[in-house]
Amino acid sequence: MTEKQETKSHVGVANLERRRHPRFSIDLPIEYHLIPSSITQTGRALNASGGGLLVYLSQEIEIGQQLKIKLFFASGSRLNSIEVLAEVVWMDIHLGKGWGDYRCGVRFMDISPEDLSILKNFLKSLSE
Repeated sequence: MTEKQETKSHVGVANLERRRHPRFSIDLPIEYHLIPSSITQTGRALNASGGGLLVYLSQEIEIGQQLKIKLFFASGSRLNSIEVLAEVVWMDIHLGKGWGDYRCGVRFMDISPEDLSILKNFLKSLSE
């Protein structure tokens, strides 16, 4: 066996995700509006982390577009909501019907320390 053959990459090497924040599967309602518009639209968040969301929206949104998002969720017997300023970092078309036609990844640009704490506590409760 030559040295070149010995240094070949291994078959079946896993592609591990390298994320700053762990992702949690959710299915929660959101309200959002594009910045600078004030027209409120609705959508769904399908996963969340301390750094962003995967959302389904009914309208096509450009990468780089800023959104004001309000995420609603129950924690114990309370209905909570948090507000974030987010930026669309990717977008694709979701071919299924019912949740919206556009799937977007958004990154939090601005979230209050209080809302971030509420979100992290909620996400932590999902893994317990």
